[in-house]
Amino acid sequence: MQSTTPSAVPSVRRLAAAGAVAAALALAAAGPAAAHVSVNPDEAEQGGYTTIDVKVPNERDDASTVKVELTFPADHPLASVMPQPVPGWKVKVTRTEPAEPVEAHGRKLTEVPSRITWTETGGGIEPGTFQQFPVSVGKLPEDTDRLVLKAVQTYSNDEVVRWIEEPPAEGGEEPEHPAPVLNLVPPAEGGDGHGGTDADAESGAESGADADQAGAGTTARDEAGGAADTSDTTARVLAATGIVLGAGGIAYGVLAGRRRTS
Repeated sequence: MQSTTPSAVPSVRRLAAAGAVAAALALAAAGPAAAHVSVNPDEAEQGGYTTIDVKVPNERDDASTVKVELTFPADHPLASVMPQPVPGWKVKVTRTEPAEPVEAHGRKLTEVPSRITWTETGGGIEPGTFQQFPVSVGKLPEDTDRLVLKAVQTYSNDEVVRWIEEPPAEGGEEPEHPAPVLNLVPPAEGGDGHGGTDADAESGAESGADADQAGAGTTARDEAGGAADTSDTTARVLAATGIVLGAGGIAYGVLAGRRRTS
């Protein structure tokens, strides 16, 4: 059996302490960069539609995030913005009049989505966690290489963090509260910039607010249907379990009776 000499024990302890310090420093250095409000994916094709996840981490140890606002740039208005319902959150799409009407599928829109507001209804984003808010957006502009999506995060202690600082030039220092950025690239050769779920986005552009409400209603019905299926399956499992237990009880009673009789 190997034994640890007295002189080796302090060395092991020093190595463990050094490793802990190094890990803490690495986490401290990576923490701020990983804690920014961001969009994923952060790249999409110009002229198309895409679905992005707005990722909102909670940076506070003593408060929850209770409201998130995402603003779309007025100089590049989008015809369609359709948020996916998120359990525990109420969502509202604010529409404004653009400087010039926006054309979408042969129609000129005099109102376009300008901001999405998510407000918690079930506790919010707790410390040490994050939440993603899916949003379908389009038609993406073809005359710019990025969209800066400014965000505002409100905590339960009334603190407000504004993720609105413009991204730096290449090689520049990142600001303390950078705004999320969706980078735009030319469509792939032979492509049209459209993704596999563009039918929903295009429908949203054509029918405006009604399409947003219809999409939310459909999702709610789907979720309700899924819950009903789950409840039905659970009931069947419980019923089957009850039958098995009941049969076992009867068999036990019969055997016990035979033993007493013998």
